Amino acid sequence: MRIRRPFALELAYTREMMACLLLRAEQEWPRRALLIGLGAGSLAKFIYRHLPQTRITAVEIDPRIAPMAQQYFRLPDDPQRLKVVIADGADYVVQNSGRYDAIFVDGFGADARAGRLDTADFYAACRTRLSPQGLLVCNLLSHSRGFAASARRIDLAFDHRAIVFPSLDSGNAIAFGVSGEPVDITLEEMRAQAIALKLQTGLDLRPSITRLQLVQSLPGGRLLL
Repeated sequence: MRIRRPFALELAYTREMMACLLLRAEQEWPRRALLIGLGAGSLAKFIYRHLPQTRITAVEIDPRIAPMAQQYFRLPDDPQRLKVVIADGADYVVQNSGRYDAIFVDGFGADARAGRLDTADFYAACRTRLSPQGLLVCNLLSHSRGFAASARRIDLAFDHRAIVFPSLDSGNAIAFGVSGEPVDITLEEMRAQAIALKLQTGLDLRPSITRLQLVQSLPGGRLLL
């Protein structure tokens, strides 16, 4: 993050994770978001600032992270809207009975491995925690030897209603899994939503639309998942 712009998404992969806002363009979406992995809190801060309707739960396994994010990286201290839970993300998804419109998964160990956060059981558990308008958003590492297997696990867990965007220059590749109501939106509608988001938040998702066209067949200019 930039100290002078603590609520902006500086990294390309975090911006592309927010492309979920193009797939679910309904007003007031998401109402509830679950973040697995907090780090410096980039996603949490962006959602907190720009999506005031959203209640956020961030699950972080390392108890040192949240105090550092609040002290040094301007993570808001507002338990009413942003609750930080110290727990293993895989356990939390299984044990918690809540439902979420969006689940963001961005958790890696010191060895750059996701461990239990990249298993068939975990992705299936995430699906059970999604609302009828739910989306799973996962940060994958395309240079990992297990990248293709990770993408297959997500695809199977969501009954082939999943897409993986092309790898970014950083090596990150963002996957989306769709639960419940279909994603049914035209390119024109996505572009209009991207322009509105740019005006409202400064986030430019038009490059993500271009990248989507590289990997997804869009008959009639429409995305249907």
